Amino acid sequence: MRVLLVDDHEIVCVGLAAVLSRFPDQVEVVGSAGELSEAIQAVLTLAPEIVLCDMRLRSTSGLDVCTEILRVAPAVKVVFMTVYDDEQYLYQALRAGASGYLTKRTDGPELVRHLENVHAGEIVIDPLLAGRVATAAAHLASGEFWPGARLGLTQRESEVLALLVAGLSNRGIATRLVVSDDTVKTHLRGLYRKLDVNDRAAAVAAALREGLFH
Repeated sequence: MRVLLVDDHEIVCVGLAAVLSRFPDQVEVVGSAGELSEAIQAVLTLAPEIVLCDMRLRSTSGLDVCTEILRVAPAVKVVFMTVYDDEQYLYQALRAGASGYLTKRTDGPELVRHLENVHAGEIVIDPLLAGRVATAAAHLASGEFWPGARLGLTQRESEVLALLVAGLSNRGIATRLVVSDDTVKTHLRGLYRKLDVNDRAAAVAAALREGLFH
């Protein structure tokens, strides 16, 4: 499988290339790119079969990269590999035409297996994230909703808000949910926007006013 790496952190590209170099019979890393124009040029000149792309780049969104790559090379498979284990990012990635969504906790052998499945035409999703999405779908199918669903909150945003109401710091929330501090900040921005508030205190007040948690 010919793989192109797209990430604006050189050390990530170097690390991924080193990991994938352990599987020369299955994977060949043909190059790397750090932003949109470089990625498009690399796709056109290096002819990768799979592009392994971060969700956020310094100058643009990985979603834009995915959309543009599929516009100029529809046969290429785009797989996101990111720190963001948020179902909303997953949905956005799939809507953009991605063939996979993995997190950076994925180890080498598992990554290669996922790439092989993508190469075979499957859609791959990080197992833990897939489990959360399946559970959410089951609750929705049975008419159950998580607190805040009627306000547009995702299940993970609801979990973050509950811990916010309980008084945990960003670091405490990250530890409890086993995610990064940046992921917590992303969830907070999302729930602030949906609750139409600007800070933690206002978010807690809105949650209590709406009777989301008892």
